[in-house]
Amino acid sequence: MPASDLRSQVDRFAPISLAEMDRVKLQSRVDTKYVFPAADLPAMLDSLTEEYRLLEVNGVRGAEYRSLYFDTPRRDHYLAHHNGRTFRSKVRFREYVGSDLVFLEAKRKTGRGDTDKVRIRVPAIAEELTAERAAFVATAIGDTQVLEPVLWNTFVRYTLVHRTREERLTIDRDLVFSAGKNEVALSGICIAELKESRADRGSPFAALMRSLGNRPSGMSKYCIGLILLGLAPKQNTFKETLRRLEHIRRAA
Repeated sequence: MPASDLRSQVDRFAPISLAEMDRVKLQSRVDTKYVFPAADLPAMLDSLTEEYRLLEVNGVRGAEYRSLYFDTPRRDHYLAHHNGRTFRSKVRFREYVGSDLVFLEAKRKTGRGDTDKVRIRVPAIAEELTAERAAFVATAIGDTQVLEPVLWNTFVRYTLVHRTREERLTIDRDLVFSAGKNEVALSGICIAELKESRADRGSPFAALMRSLGNRPSGMSKYCIGLILLGLAPKQNTFKETLRRLEHIRRAA
């Protein structure tokens, strides 16, 4: 994917600021994920230019993110996802690199299929939860188990907001996972996540994915990162996702 092609398409979008994005926070929402080759990204962005605006922060489009995920010593959060539990949680610090913004976030899948997310701003990513932060997380996810740092990841994200619909779209590329001295890159892959207040099939991006024959595909960065680093307790449920990722990477 030539950098000049991608930069050209990104620059064509009308910008939107963080303040303007407040109307589409969607802390309670329906999420739909898609995985596709990074080489397809410029053409896809070209198809979305008229419908969406693209987040710009301090004159920059495409922000670098850095996250640190926490889990129980038995990896209960991972296993809940692997085992298909309806109610499951995710806890992480997330840093918006270059913008001086860091949050402690707790996400919980509900019985309705929605995702509830709460977060608090913190000075920096920490590898230990203070008593106050642990209490915040316990209230958010309804679980008081001790959590420990497990996995780091970094990626570049483009955030698009629909001009009229209550809809937000994120597209992530250049994913890298690390734990201790081990690191692995998920090259040649983009992960898109469509966030809506409800799934009503009216999204232009969802329509584009259907036209390309790209169906929704579950893809947890945390789970896949653990597997790629050889740290997952088990991985049978994710074999199809892993095969799809490898197929996309080989075809790139």
